[in-house]
Amino acid sequence: MTDIPKTADLDQLKEIFSAIPHCRELGLEIMSLEPGKASIRLEYQGRLVANPQTGVVHGGVISTLLDTVSGLGAMSAVSETMPVATLDLRIDYLKPASPGDAIIGEAHCFRLSSSVAFVRGVAHHGDSNDPIAHCVATFMLGGAGFNSSRQGQA
Repeated sequence: MTDIPKTADLDQLKEIFSAIPHCRELGLEIMSLEPGKASIRLEYQGRLVANPQTGVVHGGVISTLLDTVSGLGAMSAVSETMPVATLDLRIDYLKPASPGDAIIGEAHCFRLSSSVAFVRGVAHHGDSNDPIAHCVATFMLGGAGFNSSRQGQA
């Protein structure tokens, strides 16, 4: 008989995600979630534009999207639902987001140590081979200040 490894409770992660105020405020929606992988969609919104003349979404919104999807990917990779805290987030902006188009963030946790998750992510408009930005991130496992039973109450 083979033991099935315990993984993070993906349904619980979805509930926690939906209770995070900045995710709700931005309208971030989980497209897919599986152990070690996550994708989130952000619909275009005029209120997120950096320059009204161009209609391009602010780079801080892209940063938030990539940090959030990478953290979700890290949380989904661990053996049980636990908090993570961003240790390092390196983002390369490759081109402006196209005005009017939704942005998709995807992340994959490619390595876990006993205390750190290593994640790669990309933001795009539907083709990950044509990225707006990509990132590499590290997350401390078991970060302080998070309690999954409080779900969004801080």
